[in-house]
Amino acid sequence: MKKFAVFVSGSGTNLQAIIDAVNRKEIPGQIALVVSDNPSAYAVVRAKNAGIETFVFNPKDYNSRQDYEKIIVGELEKRSVDFIVLAGFMRVLTPFFIRKYKNKILNIHPALLPSFPGAHGVRDALNYGVKVTGVTVHFVDEGVDTGPIIFQEPERVRDDDTEESLHQRLHKIEYRIYPLAIKLFIEDRLVIEGRKVKVKGGEDEN
Repeated sequence: MKKFAVFVSGSGTNLQAIIDAVNRKEIPGQIALVVSDNPSAYAVVRAKNAGIETFVFNPKDYNSRQDYEKIIVGELEKRSVDFIVLAGFMRVLTPFFIRKYKNKILNIHPALLPSFPGAHGVRDALNYGVKVTGVTVHFVDEGVDTGPIIFQEPERVRDDDTEESLHQRLHKIEYRIYPLAIKLFIEDRLVIEGRKVKVKGGEDEN
């Protein structure tokens, strides 16, 4: 059974959706570790409630990103982690870390990339006035939200949407398509060809 780590910074609602999908056996893998850069993140509580090991660090305690990343790599290797899922992790990973886990890091973003990358995808889409936004699941490369796209699902923007109301609808999409992407990755069904990701055998949204 493949083992994976989930990196988090906040409340951990996507983490909870992934935990629930593992418990329902929709994801044929094991969460071996939850990593957080925020000691007060509720995601850490969710992990502990589920009996999952955690590694929590404060970036201010380190001289550089690579310093704490080396320690994280040690924690991952100790648990034989096969791949990494970013679920609201608000730190940019260095090329050192990304090369170490090349094509083995997944991320989810609340916009239709390449539009509105970065930390405020929902706010930026609303401010720009787009009529359609959505959710993207992608592999992580050395850019910010620039890796090959696995899934995208659109969501119409309503005239009366606030950042909160739109985010709530996008979350519902995230909770459904992220576990599916993780499942397909574990089953070796995601094939990267240049910038394109193809799904072997098609998508089965069960």
